[in-house]
Amino acid sequence: MAVTKKRKKKIIKQVPRGRAYIKATYNNTIVSLTDLGGNVLAWASAGCFGFKGAKKATPYAASIIVRKVVESVKDYNLKEVQVFVKGVGMGREAAVRSLYTNGLNILSIKDVTPLPHNGCRARGVRRV
Repeated sequence: MAVTKKRKKKIIKQVPRGRAYIKATYNNTIVSLTDLGGNVLAWASAGCFGFKGAKKATPYAASIIVRKVVESVKDYNLKEVQVFVKGVGMGREAAVRSLYTNGLNILSIKDVTPLPHNGCRARGVRRV
């Protein structure tokens, strides 16, 4: 006689407003969507979708990433986001644009790239 356990159905909370964190470096682009408390709902990076090498930091890769992340948070009913952009990569603007084109209403955009106050000595310019 096989005994089956009843599982409690997972309740997905409704999060109408959240935050989008975009980290755009020279080598990669990482996008994560959170609720207002900072709990991550979904995230993705360019490497997750088969981009390798220099292609990970392209604007095209950033738009693909955002599309997948927005699809994965449809269950949470996320409508409005505050965007926090960090880094100087090429995927910055493309990621913000594709957030809007994929149906999220952008409330604010804030650049949180860290800037040194004359701290450590900067690296020398790379010579090839």
